[in-house]
Amino acid sequence: MAEVDADGATTDLTCYVHEGWAPRLAPASPRRAWMDETPDSYAYRCLPLAIANAHGWEVLSPCGFEARWNGGVGADSVEIRLDPGADPAKGPVSLFGSGTITFHIEGIFRTSPGWNLWIGGPPNGAKDGIAPLGGVIETDWSPYTFTMNWRFTRPGHWVRFEENEAFCFFFPVQRGVVEKVTPKLKPMEDAPDLLSAFRGWSAARNAFQEWVKKTQPKKAADQWQKLYYRGLDPLGNPGPADHEAKLRPGAFREAGSRPVCPVSGAGGDPATAAANAALAITRLFGADKDQPAD
Repeated sequence: MAEVDADGATTDLTCYVHEGWAPRLAPASPRRAWMDETPDSYAYRCLPLAIANAHGWEVLSPCGFEARWNGGVGADSVEIRLDPGADPAKGPVSLFGSGTITFHIEGIFRTSPGWNLWIGGPPNGAKDGIAPLGGVIETDWSPYTFTMNWRFTRPGHWVRFEENEAFCFFFPVQRGVVEKVTPKLKPMEDAPDLLSAFRGWSAARNAFQEWVKKTQPKKAADQWQKLYYRGLDPLGNPGPADHEAKLRPGAFREAGSRPVCPVSGAGGDPATAAANAALAITRLFGADKDQPAD
């Protein structure tokens, strides 16, 4: 699969698998349970959140499990309990100590020359008692697998991951870009057009919030301006043509085939298998259903 860079060229992203490997890979979902549970799902009104949620791909856990850290520094300070029937060879392990658990990634990723992979946990997907550790890997040359690690934030707390829950999130980043950036700090008066647009937006936002306060509109869609969401300037004029209100990363495919299903559905009870199959279909083929309602 490939992305298109700023020059119109494609950036390859390939996952090579060894015999016996079966990574569960899926396009990242813009949805988060806590965002769904906000009143009227208002959290999705923040477009940057939804875009960040979907800005890459996920590796899904091959099994459900619980883990707890006792506060020690050794690898034996973490207890991991896999769900019944889970393959121990596929589950996470306590490898490095210091309150971490480790997922082995069954795949060697390759990107185009000059491109790395940013690796971390699902954005805006916090878990109580544990946090993902991020990393950047030079995947244009490295012949090595990597691990995804999470670190407990307090001892004595059981943490649970469900089967097919995302434990790793990744997307390509161009090597060297950060060091080429020249950060600057300037007064807004040096950019008169920007200053005028900002003042217009600020006044319009204050007026809109006052209107909402007085009229108490019933429809959720009437309770926010949507200017940034729609890619409009303060006067309602269209912004850049490449404004993104939704992201739809492609599914990993075998050469010349349909997308690789990230959930096998094998094993377990029929209800679990059916739920896993439904999840796979939704993730791979039901992109519209996987988008925020607003």
